Amino acid sequence: MRFATWNVNSIRARSEAVVEWMENTDVDVLAMQETKCHDDAFPLMSFLASGYDVAHVGQGAYNGVAIASRIGLDAVEIAFDGVPTYPVDNQPIREARAISAVCAGIRVWSLYVPNGRTPEDPHYEYKLRWLDALADHIALRLAHDPAAEMMLAGDWNVAQTDDDVWDRECFDGRTHVTPPERAAVQRFLDVGLVDSALPYASGYTFWDYTQLRFPRNEGMRIDYAFCSPALDTRVLGAHIDRDARKRKGASDHAPVVFEIG
Repeated sequence: MRFATWNVNSIRARSEAVVEWMENTDVDVLAMQETKCHDDAFPLMSFLASGYDVAHVGQGAYNGVAIASRIGLDAVEIAFDGVPTYPVDNQPIREARAISAVCAGIRVWSLYVPNGRTPEDPHYEYKLRWLDALADHIALRLAHDPAAEMMLAGDWNVAQTDDDVWDRECFDGRTHVTPPERAAVQRFLDVGLVDSALPYASGYTFWDYTQLRFPRNEGMRIDYAFCSPALDTRVLGAHIDRDARKRKGASDHAPVVFEIG
C-alpha cells in the first residue's frame, strides 16, 4: 500500500492536480492539510470520480484537514481528547487541525499543527499546548493498545533538527526551531512513535514562494509522519516528491510518500 501526506494549500484551487497526482503515483491514502474550505465547499466529486472516499473538516479560508482513501475510510474522528481552543473574535474556537480514520486497519491522522507565528505571540503558546494535548492523547492510546497501527501524518510546523532547515541562522528568533517546539515534538518519539520517513527520505518538504527559495533549495523539513512501532515495522520505504512542487501553481509543500507492506 502507498500512503502520503501533503499540505495542499487550498484544495479548491488544486483538486484536479491533487487527484491526478494521486492516480499517477498510485496512492491509496492521502492525508491533506490546509484545505482552506468549509465542508460543503470541498471538491468531493473530483475524488469520488477517481475512487477515493474523503473525510474532511474545514474552517473557511484557513486551516482544514482531510483524508482521502480508496482502501476504506472507517471510524472517523475529528480532533482529539483535550484539544485546546484558540480565540477568534473573542470566541474560543476548536480549529480544524486534526482528523483521523481507519484505512485498511491503520488509523491515519491528518494533522495541521499550529504555526506559532512568533515566539512572543499567543499562538506560540497555543501551538505548544496543542502538541502536548495530542501527545497525551496518543500516549494513552498506545498504552491501551501497544499493537495499534497508527500513522500521525501532516504538516508539523516544526523542524526537528538544524539539518531540517537550509540555514539555521536565518531562523534565529523565529518559530519552528525553538527548543520548546522541538521538545514538544520529541515527546511523540519518547512515547514510542517513529519518524518513519527516516532513513529513507532526506531533504526538505517546504519552500517559501518568495526569494526563489525552491530553485535554491532553501527549504525546511516540516512535513512527516510518526508511526506506531507496530506500523513502523511495515514501512518499506519513503520519499519526498519534489516534482510535485515543481508544477505550475503548485503548493509550497511537497508530498511525502510511504510504502507500507
